[in-house]
Amino acid sequence: MTGRHRPDAIAVVDDDPRLRQLIGGYLSQEGYEVFEAENGRSLASILLRRAIDLIVLDVLLPGEDGLSVCRRLRAMGVRTPIIILSAKGEDADKIAGLTMGADDYVCKPVNPRELRARIQAILRRSSPREEPGGPSIANEIVRFGPFEFNLGTRTLRKGDRILGITTVQIAILKVLVRHTGQPLSREKIAQVARGRELGAYDRSLDVQVSRLRRLLEDGAFSYIQTVWGVGYMFDPSGREGVGRHLQASGEAASW
Repeated sequence: MTGRHRPDAIAVVDDDPRLRQLIGGYLSQEGYEVFEAENGRSLASILLRRAIDLIVLDVLLPGEDGLSVCRRLRAMGVRTPIIILSAKGEDADKIAGLTMGADDYVCKPVNPRELRARIQAILRRSSPREEPGGPSIANEIVRFGPFEFNLGTRTLRKGDRILGITTVQIAILKVLVRHTGQPLSREKIAQVARGRELGAYDRSLDVQVSRLRRLLEDGAFSYIQTVWGVGYMFDPSGREGVGRHLQASGEAASW
C-alpha cells in the first residue's frame, strides 16, 4: 500500500451489482478502502466527499458512458488514475479509452488478481502522497488577484508582502486551489487537508475557512465560495454569489 495515513481508496463504478461486489469484496480483502458506484452521478457524489486514489470505471454505464465520464474528469483537471473496464477488446476501443485519459484498459471478464496487480502498478507510479499541510513535491504556484500561493515553499504573498498563514490554513487552501471551480464537501476537505474525518459537531474547519477568507480579503472579492448544502469552492475570479448559484441550479451535485 502507498498510503501513510489510510489505506488506498478505490472507487469501483459498474452498473452490475454482482460485479461491483465481486471486485469490491476482493479489493477490500486485499486491504483497500472500496467505494461502489452504479453510474457517473454516483461517482460524482463520492468524489465530492472522499479522497479517492484510483477509479475502476466500466464503459457501458446507464446515462453517461464511462468514456465520457473519463473525458469529463480529465477536462476538469481531476488527476486521479483511472482503469477502464470494458467488454470491448478491439485495439480501436483500447486506443479510444487511453486517448480519453485512462491510465489502463482491462477487458472483461476480468480476473480480480490481474486487476489488483494493475492497480498496484499504477499506484506505484503515482506521485507519493504529501503530508497534510506539508510542502508540495512539485513547486506549484497559483496566482489569483493580487495573491501568489507557492505550494512548494508554503508561502502566501499579496503583492510584495508575505502573509502569515498557519499550517492548517495552508493545507486547506492547497486542497481548494487544486480543485479550482469544483465544490468540495467539508468532509473531503478535512480528510485531504488534515488527514482525518470530521466529527459530527466539529466546526473547526469552518473557523479556519473564515480566517482564510479574512486573510484573502481583496475589496469585494471572495475567493472561497460557500456552496450551500455542499461545502466550499475556490473561485479565482472572486465573483460573489457563485456558490449560491451552483446550489440553486443543481450543478454542485453534477460534474
